[in-house]
Amino acid sequence: MDLEQTRFNMVAQQIRTWYVLDDNVLDLLYKVKREEFVPAENRAAAFVDMEISLGYGQVMLTPKMEARILQELHVQKTDKILEVGSGSGYMTALLADRGAHVYSVEIIPELKAMAENNLKAHNITNVTVEQGDAARGWSKHEPYDVIVLTASTPVLPAAFQNSLNPGGRLFAIVGEDPVMEALLITCVAPGEFTTTQLFETSTAALVNAQQPARFSF
Repeated sequence: MDLEQTRFNMVAQQIRTWYVLDDNVLDLLYKVKREEFVPAENRAAAFVDMEISLGYGQVMLTPKMEARILQELHVQKTDKILEVGSGSGYMTALLADRGAHVYSVEIIPELKAMAENNLKAHNITNVTVEQGDAARGWSKHEPYDVIVLTASTPVLPAAFQNSLNPGGRLFAIVGEDPVMEALLITCVAPGEFTTTQLFETSTAALVNAQQPARFSF
């Protein structure tokens, strides 16, 4: 398999056709080698339009989803970023290349170790990987310029948008099967937010994600 040809095909056929046209984002997908962040047993699927199992009920998002998230967030070199769910560290690496510093929080110890090892192997130093439950917010380093939830949440806790700097952006996939929406929430002024509905999708929920109130009779 010609890796670079396969990578080119991924970008041309999956990512560009999904409205990801930002050259800076596309160039980054050639620079950060996705296959090196995929568990060895699934490496053959690194460029396929599918989620990849990381074990522990967690997945890597599809390549086009990762690229679209980056494009929509317009990450700047001065941005302080919160990532909820480190996974394999691939999205973390993409964010770290674009931003100033990434605080990545992972609840599963084995995935935290995987992410740290992958980031270290690629000499990515502007990342702090922390173990903890950030499904309902992570105030430790707030305020943030960018927040990314890498798994879905049935209800989006207000703590996330309240952790944004003015001008800050939050990406989250909100809802339950069969209807989940990818949202971009922007803090336009202290306590004021706009929400853009990006697309419908479906993916696994964060561990301990906030649940909607259930009525019982």
